Amino acid sequence: MSDENLILGDESIRFRRVVVTDRSVLGKTVGQLALGSHYGVAVTRVTRADLEMSAVPDLRLQFGDQVQIVGRDEDLTRAADALGNSLKEMNETHFIPFFIGLALGIALGTLPIAFPGIPQPVKLGLAGGPLLVALLLGRIGRIRRQVWHMPVNTNLAFREFGIALFFAAVGLSAGAKFFATVFSSTGVQWLAAGVCVTMVPLLVIGVFARLVLKMNFLDLSGLLAGSMTDPPALAFASNITKSDAPTVAYATVYPLTTLLRILAAQILAILLFQ
Repeated sequence: MSDENLILGDESIRFRRVVVTDRSVLGKTVGQLALGSHYGVAVTRVTRADLEMSAVPDLRLQFGDQVQIVGRDEDLTRAADALGNSLKEMNETHFIPFFIGLALGIALGTLPIAFPGIPQPVKLGLAGGPLLVALLLGRIGRIRRQVWHMPVNTNLAFREFGIALFFAAVGLSAGAKFFATVFSSTGVQWLAAGVCVTMVPLLVIGVFARLVLKMNFLDLSGLLAGSMTDPPALAFASNITKSDAPTVAYATVYPLTTLLRILAAQILAILLFQ
């Protein structure tokens, strides 16, 4: 929460950012709360996941939103109490919804999905199922008193731990045959094919996004990392800048890319080897 004073005539007007943590206001729009008529404050901005939005009347508030309000000290205090503004509640990790979402994702990933013209159904698997469920629950925000929210610190801890496990699993599975494959008669061909498959799409997307879409470096870094579902590239881009722009761009394209990869690999395998 931050304050800033403005002196207008005889009154001191203060800006304050408060965090939405009161469950009674979740899902309500800025217009429905009517903070202006009830508490005498004006809502100017709403920040969600580091994305700043205008406080339009039909914007629905979610848990963890940062609301910028303007008014006098006593009015700001009453409005902040109505919105919750509890850092303890904001930083508390709720493991029950986390494991519920994970269980639902695993169950969804095991369900067969039939496509017209494909003789066998495909599955989202352990990656696509939890991802799709997380997107849906994150969009819903809450179900009754259950809030589908994970604190930033917990999210970062799980992300870094997942990246470490990913590297460990890749190293253990590929280490036994890596050097034998590389130094074999076809090793150079495999390496060249891998370089082409990796670099050509990246170069095409990068040049198009930079020259045609006029993307800046931070957004472009997140876009390229997300298009290749590459968490290490995202970690590198995030470490060289204090901005969350790479993470936002990464999160925008990562879900669709992941789902398409999972489904496309199975569809191609079925069509080519049936």
